[in-house]
This record gives sequence, structure tokens and C-alpha cells, in this order.
Amino acid sequence: MSGTQARFEAEVYGQRLERAAELLRTAHLDALLISPGPDLRYLIGSRAQSFERLTCLVVPASGETPSVVIPKMELAGLADSAADELGLQILDWTDGIDPYLVVKSALNAGARVAVDDAMPALHLLPLAAAFNALPVSATPVLRQVRMRKDPSEIEALRRAGAAIDRVHARVGEWLRAGRTENEVAADITEAIVAEGHTEAAFVIVGSGPTGANPHKEHTERRIESGDVVVVDIGGPVEPGYYSDSTRTYVVGEPDPEIAAAIAVLERAQAAAVAAVRPGITAESVDAAARDILAQAGFGDAFIHRTGHGIGLSVHEEPYIVAGNDIVLEPGMAFSIEPGIYFPGQWGARIEDIVIVTEDGCESVNHRPHGLTAV
Repeated sequence: MSGTQARFEAEVYGQRLERAAELLRTAHLDALLISPGPDLRYLIGSRAQSFERLTCLVVPASGETPSVVIPKMELAGLADSAADELGLQILDWTDGIDPYLVVKSALNAGARVAVDDAMPALHLLPLAAAFNALPVSATPVLRQVRMRKDPSEIEALRRAGAAIDRVHARVGEWLRAGRTENEVAADITEAIVAEGHTEAAFVIVGSGPTGANPHKEHTERRIESGDVVVVDIGGPVEPGYYSDSTRTYVVGEPDPEIAAAIAVLERAQAAAVAAVRPGITAESVDAAARDILAQAGFGDAFIHRTGHGIGLSVHEEPYIVAGNDIVLEPGMAFSIEPGIYFPGQWGARIEDIVIVTEDGCESVNHRPHGLTAV
């Protein structure tokens, strides 16, 4: 990493830490405790892994410099982070030392701490004992920091969207009658990496009745002529931002009634995308899709939310769902993915990732949306 790049990254991470501390003060909390995972990566760029030995970023609301409590044997894992450039205190520890008391010692006073949702009970419970108080969830703080993507994050999401579009453009190479869902999924998995992802995080190939189960990945079922096939795929593109896109295909000629139903789904997905703009609520976007499907008689077939946030995690805030009155702001990124499912028969889903702009939204996915024949 060049010196200029290191300074740029340190500035970005420093701003994120400052914003987190500001939000802690607003929430009347004393500190944020972050374990390895997407939140740690977002705040300091660390890709450290979670083990039975505690690694924890300690972000005080005010006063003290943020610290990283980490086993001495895992110190090399901080090399990929901005810890040095940020001037963080490194509090390493060895076996025989209580790391939870080390965390407590990093704070001059106060026990009102918040922890990330991914912190395992293996560490959460000893921390609660050390502070003599059960920590609260840091989600209300972290979601406000992470929901609005900065320009570098938006560019990363664009690259991820383009990469998964290239995979969808090739689905016709593999999807045909006589092949199993598993065989098609194996080809797609290889292509996801070949097109620029570091790995395939998920590959759903749901043909015929399998497609009626939204999260059934793939089976030994042999694809038949006339099958409707849901292909929902994605993975991370460096520096770790995810793609996630679903298209619905048909092998051969579609049943006219099925084609008509999927045309309604396409219209519902387009209406939800068109509804996205600053100032409206997440639940309003959900309603834009749901109302069209309900009016067409498919309300009971739409059995999940319209979308989820995306970034360093596949699923994160904001969630596009009824009851979520969060107001959309520029920089928020999330999926728009209504679906309809008929158990034992077939299912369909159409999904794009969109980013809220100053006056609407930008989609990072550009493949055709309707029922695609292969």
C-alpha cells in the first residue's frame, strides 16, 4: 500500500471512528466494543478472525484513544488494518491474562458499553461479568454509521454489480433440460470467481417446485423443459463489498399463465425501484411492490420483505419491509427483490441492488428483468 493510499484510508477510518464516538455520546453510552467481523472491517479495515481468544476494538465515547485488545499471537493479523496509521493503542495479551479486564482497563470510567451483534456469547458473557452489567446492542449506533455509503463504497458496489451481471449474462451456457440444479450451480460458482469475486457467497438455482422455496439453494433435481428457474447469486468483490442479484429463467417455452404472473412481478419490482428517493420511508418502498402484487391476487404468494441493505455484509440495514419507518437518505444501498411462490409448483424473484441518490436511485444491476428464456 502506498503512503498516499494509507493516509487516505486512515482519514476515512478516522472519520468513521469519530462518527461512531459522536453517536455513542448521543446515545449516552461510554464505549463501543467490536469483535472481528464486518463492523471491525468497516471501522479500521481489519480482517481479523474470531477465535476463542478475545480480539476487540474498544471505541470510547470521549477522552481515551481507541484501543485494540488482541492476543499477542494474533498481532500479525492487524497488518492489513489501519491501526498504525490511526494511532490506535495496541493492548496485546498472552494466555494467563484476563483479556476482559484488559478491555475494562482501556476505559477510565463507566460501564455503559455496547457490543456488535456478531460478538459470540463466549466473549459477551465474560465482558458482562467484567463490567458487572449486560452490554447493550450497538446496532442503533453502527447502522447510522454504516447505512450511508461513501463514494468509495458506492464504487465498490458498482463493481460488484457489474461482476454479477456478467455471470447472469452467461447462465444460458449452463441452464438446460436434463442437467441437475447442482450441476448448474457448480458452473455458476466457478463463473462468480472468474468474473471478479473472491468467492461465491451463495448460489441458488431453484427449478420448478424447488424455486417455490426462496432460500433452497440447489438439489439433485433434474431440470425439465418448461421449468421456471430462480437464479439468486452473489459474493464479495474486493475490498469486500457484496453483489446480490436474482433473475428468473424459463427452459424452453413458458406456460402463458406463468409468464403473465411473472410480468406482474416485473411491474411490481419496477414500481418499487421507481419509488426509491430521499425522504420516503423503507416501508413505502415495500408497499409499492406489495400493493401491485396484492391487487393482482398474488398478495399471499409474496412471503418475504422487499429488500435488505448491503455492503460489507450481504444483509444489513436498512431493511425494506412493512413497519420500518426509517427515512431513506442518499448513499443508502439495498436490494429490491419481490417474489411470488407457489409451493409444489414454481417460484419467481427479480432482484437489483439500488443506491439512493439525491433525487432518486441508481441501480448497479442492468440485466433484463422479465422472464428470460434459455
